[in-house]
Amino acid sequence: MCGIVGYIGKKQALPILLQGLRDLEYRGYDSAGIAVLDNGKIDRVREVGKVDMLAKKIGQVKIAGTLGIAHTRWATHGGVTEFNAHPHIVGSGKLALVHNGIIENYREIKKQLKNQKQESETDSEILGQLIFENYEGDLVKAVKKSLLKVRGTYGIVVMHADHPNQLVAARLGSPLAIGIAEGEYYIASDVTPMLPFTKQVTFLDDGEIANINGDGLKIQNMRDEIINKTITHIDWDQQKAQKGGFENFMIKEIFDQPTVFEDAIRGRFNMEEGTAVLGGLNMTLEQMRDIKRVIFVAEGTARYTGLIGKYAFERLADLPCDVDFSSEFRYRDPAVNKHTLVFVISQSGETADTLMATREAKRKGAVVRGIVNVIGSTIARETKAGTYIHAGPELSVASTKAYTNMVAVLLLYALQFGRIKHTSLATGKRLLQALLEIPEKMNEILKQDAAIKKIAESYKDYKSILYIGRGVNYPVALEGTMKLKETSYIHAEGFAGGELKHGPLALVSKDVPVVAILSKDQLYEKMKSSIQEVRARGARTLVIATVGDEEAKEVADDIIYVPDTMELLEPLLNTIPLQLFAYHIAVALGRDVDRPRNLAKSVTVE
Repeated sequence: MCGIVGYIGKKQALPILLQGLRDLEYRGYDSAGIAVLDNGKIDRVREVGKVDMLAKKIGQVKIAGTLGIAHTRWATHGGVTEFNAHPHIVGSGKLALVHNGIIENYREIKKQLKNQKQESETDSEILGQLIFENYEGDLVKAVKKSLLKVRGTYGIVVMHADHPNQLVAARLGSPLAIGIAEGEYYIASDVTPMLPFTKQVTFLDDGEIANINGDGLKIQNMRDEIINKTITHIDWDQQKAQKGGFENFMIKEIFDQPTVFEDAIRGRFNMEEGTAVLGGLNMTLEQMRDIKRVIFVAEGTARYTGLIGKYAFERLADLPCDVDFSSEFRYRDPAVNKHTLVFVISQSGETADTLMATREAKRKGAVVRGIVNVIGSTIARETKAGTYIHAGPELSVASTKAYTNMVAVLLLYALQFGRIKHTSLATGKRLLQALLEIPEKMNEILKQDAAIKKIAESYKDYKSILYIGRGVNYPVALEGTMKLKETSYIHAEGFAGGELKHGPLALVSKDVPVVAILSKDQLYEKMKSSIQEVRARGARTLVIATVGDEEAKEVADDIIYVPDTMELLEPLLNTIPLQLFAYHIAVALGRDVDRPRNLAKSVTVE
């Protein structure tokens, strides 16, 4: 959940490291630090707070050198202090290390160390001490010998004062990418920091160690076998990762949705046959017909897209579906087999729980396919099949455009299976035509931004807000609460409308407003009755309704209209006003919407 940056080359390392840390701020952190090697001496600066605070502190000292490492920390072991911030330096200033992950047996390792003194409270410093004590002139051997004693997860980069042109990196469960340019290398937790310098990237896999020095890049495994890695070309550019005139990344990414949605579906359907064509599925028609059950495994917002996928698959493909938390999946001894298709969904492709669920499903013989955004990510490589959602860099912690693109891909998958099992040609064509109309309809909603802002600001002082929806819009209600909670810190809960009378109605009062999704679909009258129930208890209501629905005004204190579309596609539109609603409340409250407290973009530890 932290960010690593490393550089070795001909340029001054400091500006590259600082910019890299800024590019990784979206991952979430509470402190940051850099270490640069020059003339046999490691200079280090650390600071609690934002990277700007670190930069201000660095401005007071002189740091030069063409080799360095840097880190943004999200506290796991030890409090948020300068002493606990990375990089850690051990061995009387000889060895510096940055580490993402958790060393589970750090207490056992500490007892075995000759030097029991520790500057910090972290497991990471103990790993650094272990590497230093195992060092006998060969840094790679010292790292390997030490990691063989470790239980847990790590992504590390190590440098030693006696090796002025060498970095050693290793990973197990925590992502590391290496950018390759002419005579220089960039190391980072993801590709974002290296985009201004190179688009040629290779990714370390678990159990691999990278030795980067004057002779180039050499990667080996724990058995000392040389690994020949493929080089991936990353087609994102730095401009796409910038704010483009918007106040922050979240609002930019909300407004990106019409464009990136087109990227998600482009070239992935056959209108004449009324079907989707997702080559990444990598299954024959016979193999598809052999699937008897589908499971969506994900966390957070990605899991809510799986709930929408369940509605789509059951209706279009007549396949029974389950949706599971990645964090629970592998601990429940899930019943899967070769007739089970498991979709693992993750924006980053690095979510630790989802990665572990991926491996568990594969181990038990299920067919596993990934739905991810980040090219070359660990889940994408481990599944070796699936679909990129093509949302481009999503830097705000609160997912918006990745959510809608995940839904789009799941709808296409449901149609692809549906056309060989259950769905008619006419229905397939109607759904595809409706999908093509979604970007224009998204733009119609975005044009209401100023009006939605005005509504949102009038809700900012409530301490709790409830969301309700039915059918395919129940997951939309859940996603609406997620956006509100993580950006504004207002308590929010989502419920299926029909469940109100079974407990949640006790929460409703004049002090607890209700956001209700009232689409013109088969559950319209049922949903309208649920809204009337909360109004009878004094609740203020904000209703998301279909354009032209005048009856909705009867049950709404505030109303936002969205264009009409096919029922299964409603989440693609109904979610957008909820994103804007949460965003404007958070801004009105002075929240840092791109980097909410206690949260990280990519959760790479369990």
